[in-house]
Amino acid sequence: MAVTILVVDDEARIVKLVRDYLERAGFHVLAAHDGETALRVVHRDQPDLIVLDLMLPGVDGLDVCRRLRQESGVPIIMLTARVEEADRIVGLELGADDYVTKPFSPRELVARVRATLRRASGQVGPATMLRAGEVELDTAALTATVAGQPVDLTPTEFQVLAALARQPGRVFSREQLLEAVHGVAFDGYDRSVDSHVKNLRRKIEPDPRQPRYIQTVYGLGYRFVDR
Repeated sequence: MAVTILVVDDEARIVKLVRDYLERAGFHVLAAHDGETALRVVHRDQPDLIVLDLMLPGVDGLDVCRRLRQESGVPIIMLTARVEEADRIVGLELGADDYVTKPFSPRELVARVRATLRRASGQVGPATMLRAGEVELDTAALTATVAGQPVDLTPTEFQVLAALARQPGRVFSREQLLEAVHGVAFDGYDRSVDSHVKNLRRKIEPDPRQPRYIQTVYGLGYRFVDR
């Protein structure tokens, strides 16, 4: 099931921009344009993370954050045009997990969403275990087993495998895998993913020449097969 992100901003163009980039990254996106609607959506749909503008009509972003923190630990990234240090501090002290100022890079925002979700999942013990078919990953200890046998992976190899295994069947481009591993994509280095995949296949596949787990989707990227 896709991770659900709620985007709250009174500017329709901002909502569309953020939605487009998040959906392209594989997230399910909900939207609200004011604080009261945002609170209703949170209670109804229980999103996994909220991108929350500070300047909202009616109930502003700080009040939304304050009210949510009374009942929920859902990760919150504040999004605002305010750049004063005091505003950032207030948002963070109210319980926001991160703070992005306008104008912003949509790709950076996606990276911050990923990083915040990684931090949030790492705070819960059972959530550190990821199982897909015969592959089992401990995302806290960075250890892997395949069919019960330990596999020695580098940290980057581990993160590439974890990104693929979290969403079996989904096709990841090289750029998306770099974003999943590093938080942001590094232009000109996307082919390094091919080397990591080659090493992963050598380590986890029964026959690397005929991959069972990590399959190439020609012209698009890679996907993990859970079987």
